[in-house]
Amino acid sequence: MQIAMIGGGYVGLVSGACFAEFGTNVAIVETDPDRLAALREGRIPIYEPGLDKLVADNVAAGRLTFGDNIEQAVQGAEAIFIAVGTPTRRGDGHADLRYVYAATEQIAKCMKDYAVVVTKSTVPVGTGRQVSDLIRRVRPDLDFDVASNPEFLREGNAIGDFMRPDRVIIGTDTTKEGGAHRAMEIMRRLYRPLYLIEAPILFTSLETAELAKYAANSFLAMKVTFINEIADLCEKVGADVHDIARGIGLDNRIGRKFLHPGPGFGGSCFPKDTLALVHIAQDAGSPMRLIETTVDINDTRKTRMAHRIVAACGGSVAGLTIGVLGLTFKPETDDMRAASSIPILHHLAGAGATLRAFDPAGMEAAQPLLPEEVVYCHDALDAATGVDALVVLTEWNEFRALSPARLRELMKGDVIVDLRNVWEPKAMRDHGFQYESIGRPLIEGPVRK
Repeated sequence: MQIAMIGGGYVGLVSGACFAEFGTNVAIVETDPDRLAALREGRIPIYEPGLDKLVADNVAAGRLTFGDNIEQAVQGAEAIFIAVGTPTRRGDGHADLRYVYAATEQIAKCMKDYAVVVTKSTVPVGTGRQVSDLIRRVRPDLDFDVASNPEFLREGNAIGDFMRPDRVIIGTDTTKEGGAHRAMEIMRRLYRPLYLIEAPILFTSLETAELAKYAANSFLAMKVTFINEIADLCEKVGADVHDIARGIGLDNRIGRKFLHPGPGFGGSCFPKDTLALVHIAQDAGSPMRLIETTVDINDTRKTRMAHRIVAACGGSVAGLTIGVLGLTFKPETDDMRAASSIPILHHLAGAGATLRAFDPAGMEAAQPLLPEEVVYCHDALDAATGVDALVVLTEWNEFRALSPARLRELMKGDVIVDLRNVWEPKAMRDHGFQYESIGRPLIEGPVRK
């Protein structure tokens, strides 16, 4: 089987490499010359554990190729996936579909034989039908189907999510005269390896599949926001948010995932998709007040965390040096999109702090987004050396292994603000730190002399 993947970014590259691992011949089209050159040279332009080997193995096997010629890629392809970016449109919060429509028009001009045109990008409800209408306008003679196949990949675990998914959702045009049986059969064959492991594959209408992606991400974002608000309440009443998360997470109706408190969600999906769903619902005359509130709470939380750091430092950070551990929105990725570190570090720099930062994967991506004055360090201990206060913004596992005794030797001050709860409060207190975390009972630090 042969497919084309239009877009060699995160979704396109991971999906293409995984389809190739299934035994499918995959041609990935990437028009950015720098990204294309990197891919052809075997350099993976994104950070995703295991992806470099997966790509190298399938390139060597001849199942995975990279190019910038859509016409060449689509010839003989039974399915053509659109996996281009759908960023938030400036000014109104809607998803920007210009790249989807541009790719659609190019595909229509190049197709010669029947194929299924599949939106893999996250797109608003109705996009599949607009893609179909555009193809028909460009090529009234063309025999094709459209489908929606949203991705549910977590950065840092994307390959596992693709190979062992909770479910696969495939939307087809259920209103088409004669049905979309041909498209469904192609998609079944493409995902056949997942049938063998009994992964649920759900066929729906186009609109249902498109909305399902927004609904899933928005629900998870709401879950993160909920546990963050519970953490705030825990601090007021002396409860422990981790025990609460375990207690409610063991309820199968709730589940244990996405119940870890922090400084607010970020990344490529949650901020963009919650905002897009808000506007989809408003445009449809069915506003989603829960998601509107989720967006608002998350935006304000990041600023509140910056104020919390200032308060922990005695009410002012002017003239202080602050070490920062972690910059990306989550561990196991280099993604800085909507990361909490961006507003927090800008606030601290604006308040007069000197900043020393370390992130295992994200420092290159962070530099254009953070204050120019940030000093980027060689490792976590370097970032902690000589600082008045230390802040944890991303829960990379290597930070958990840092010795409190060694940190105390290196730091000038004794303030630690752990916004990811990577350390135990008692251990930090015993080593002389004024330690703050999220949603855990306040443990008084050592008496200041």
